[in-house]
Amino acid sequence: MNSTTFAADFSHAHAVIEQGIERGLHTGCQVYVSLNGRVLADAAVGESQRGVAMTIDTINLWLSAGKPLTAVALLQQWEHGELTLDDRVARFIPEFSAGGKGPITLRHLLTHTGGFRIVETGWPEVSWDETMARICAAPLEENWVIGRSAGYHTSSSWFILGEVLQRISGRAYADLIRDKLLLPLGMNDTWGAIPVEQHVAYGERIGRMFAREQGELRMLDWHEATRCAAASPGSNTRGPIRELGRFYEMLLRDGEASAGRVLSPQSVAALTARHRVGDFDQTLGHVIDFGLGVIVDSNRYGLDTVPYGYGRRCSPRTFGHGGAQSSQGWCDPEAGLVVAYYFNGRAGEGQHQRRAKAFNDAIWSDIGLAETPQL
Repeated sequence: MNSTTFAADFSHAHAVIEQGIERGLHTGCQVYVSLNGRVLADAAVGESQRGVAMTIDTINLWLSAGKPLTAVALLQQWEHGELTLDDRVARFIPEFSAGGKGPITLRHLLTHTGGFRIVETGWPEVSWDETMARICAAPLEENWVIGRSAGYHTSSSWFILGEVLQRISGRAYADLIRDKLLLPLGMNDTWGAIPVEQHVAYGERIGRMFAREQGELRMLDWHEATRCAAASPGSNTRGPIRELGRFYEMLLRDGEASAGRVLSPQSVAALTARHRVGDFDQTLGHVIDFGLGVIVDSNRYGLDTVPYGYGRRCSPRTFGHGGAQSSQGWCDPEAGLVVAYYFNGRAGEGQHQRRAKAFNDAIWSDIGLAETPQL
């Protein structure tokens, strides 16, 4: 789909993108929408960087929108009998128990109730092993009640989940998810860590990300080869956004992919059920419900205030995950709707939440499932 067709078929969503470009919130966007398996939009608008068009093939940084891939990889090991969700992390990583963290389980990591949010990991400047050593040595947060206190862990717990996968499989995290998840889903241009030679081959397909500072967009250096090659299970997955859409389409089909079954229906149900309900998130500053590594619709706690939601029209079963100030992937099983999008400008938390709410509501309107949004 070219940008002209997208502008005609998704006029409200296209207007949100264009208004953001005019306001200096981003220079470009990728968007993918499917309804009951039928692709409605696979489009790119604007520029990846100055003078370089954003295309549907641009390899963009998903940040935390990639977290559910790690969760699914862990559930694959659960299906194989390699772990249970209530296993203590120390079963796999004995040194993790230091500092009062011994009782923390895999379920606590997936629901952000573990209590070791603020760790200076050193990533990406230090090695994976050094990052693990720093996280394992970190103490439990003061006054944290494991399994009861809630607070989104931006990266620390996801490194630990990646290490659990490595110790079970004997393989590097990025290699494991590529072979067991990404390639079976046809996500051939999605990577947990892009090898340097592949980075060179991609050339200008490697997307840029900008940060809005004092009203101006500044290009970050997050596209450089060394950073792209450094695995971070919670923050450094990259690919075209349509491939994130394919991931959610697999979940909509109860784990079935064109190449065969990736996950059992029981595991999909476990992933998307509400495991953390009604708890105030000390990081996100709002009550938010979590599944196993996914955010479940939390509109009930404040339609206009909940961060990283999925629009006013979404059903309570909607699940997904956002990437900080930039991207999001989600699925509404009741509507059969899958949406994934990426804005290449980190616009500031407040600006992004307004942009994301407007964009999601515009998508619902453009596909005819909601009233016309006020832009």
